[in-house]
Amino acid sequence: MSHSNIRISFEDLQMNFNEVSPGLTNREAIEESNRCLYCHDAPCITACPTGIDIPTFIKKIASGNLKGSAKTIMTANPIGASCARVCPTEELCEGACVLNQSTKPILIGDLQRYATDWAIRNEQVLFEPGKKNGKTVAIVGGGPAGLSAARELGLLGYDVTIFEAAQKAGGLNTYGIVSFRLPQEISFWEVKQVESLDVKIRTNTRVGKDISADEILENFDAVVLAIGMSKVPSLGIEGEELDGVYDAIEFVKETKTKPISDRFLGSKVVVIGAGNTAIDGATCSVRLGAENVKILYRRTNDEMTAYDFEYEFAKQDGVEFRWLTAPKKIIGDEQGHVKAIECIKMKLGEPGEDGRRRPVPVEGSEFTLEVDAVIKAIGQSRYTELIEQFDLRHDGGVVKINQETLQTSNEKVFACGDVIFGKGQGEAMVVSAAQQGKDAAYAIHKAMFSAVSEIA
Repeated sequence: MSHSNIRISFEDLQMNFNEVSPGLTNREAIEESNRCLYCHDAPCITACPTGIDIPTFIKKIASGNLKGSAKTIMTANPIGASCARVCPTEELCEGACVLNQSTKPILIGDLQRYATDWAIRNEQVLFEPGKKNGKTVAIVGGGPAGLSAARELGLLGYDVTIFEAAQKAGGLNTYGIVSFRLPQEISFWEVKQVESLDVKIRTNTRVGKDISADEILENFDAVVLAIGMSKVPSLGIEGEELDGVYDAIEFVKETKTKPISDRFLGSKVVVIGAGNTAIDGATCSVRLGAENVKILYRRTNDEMTAYDFEYEFAKQDGVEFRWLTAPKKIIGDEQGHVKAIECIKMKLGEPGEDGRRRPVPVEGSEFTLEVDAVIKAIGQSRYTELIEQFDLRHDGGVVKINQETLQTSNEKVFACGDVIFGKGQGEAMVVSAAQQGKDAAYAIHKAMFSAVSEIA
């Protein structure tokens, strides 16, 4: 890898991680909010997994009531500021807007961001804790699902403690989504909204290590398991141990928690996978100064799991996509650093259990690409050991739940978020995790209330 003829400063690299979109101006927000028809039976509300009253929050923007608008949003979605930036709105609320039939949909995501950004800038605290009811709930994991459960339980008067392994709460929103799409301060504000409800957050506390599952089960009236997912699994090919092979989750996290470096200047990078995390890994590489970035995916663009807007964003960044291409071996130099990757062309065969056609290697189609770095983004592994410490039924790390109550095989433990996603169960969206967190809180409240009624 050569840095010759490259003229870029650390300041330039750091600026590459500033938020891409500046958001709506005051005038743009007023004009856009006045386009809304304020439908009585608004399909955009139905299309939102958290059921935000979209016409109401937009009408409040139009009338200048920005605090009221932000409160309407955050009441329905405890991570509504983050979701304004990362939700696939064209598939959800904006996709359902009636104006699609005549002109163009209302920019609901941008208006949601406008209102919540105002609340963040003005350091608004939108909620007050409910009257204490004497019940305690432990929440394992402080990501979108865990925070949402905590917020609802705080409003309902529960004594809530979040156990979070990381240094800061927020989970995916804090560490796993690139800064130029979701700055950390947005997630931090949402965490503060939860803390304002007397919710205690114990960071740097790994359940199963710093505190046992048994201790939590013994000391709390109910438990919410919202642990998300773990690191990127192994590719299972030769050369993964080489210097220059990265886990996409850790790679993105470093760009949000450590000083930006020039290690990718002028380099050639390949990303394995085609989900949203793969897109983040690729676009981060571009912003770190990589000369060429390719995404390798063993299926076609029809099967990739990345959102359409993420795909378009990557293409605008100059990321190349190599479809029907799988890695076969990573090749290193004498110093043990990546220098190339051997790949093989694929073709789609018969559908697998998930309904997607299985990729099959094309015999004799091997080829080699010169690369300086390989980023693995082929999904995430599960915290199976922790799930088993709670003695919960699961399928390969996907916790089994009662779909109506979100209760696990232990009636005292409820689960939500990515820990219940997969194997035909749940949805892997931040906004879905938020709703599941709310649902878990309501289910706990109902279970507690029913138990009190029976005793009475």
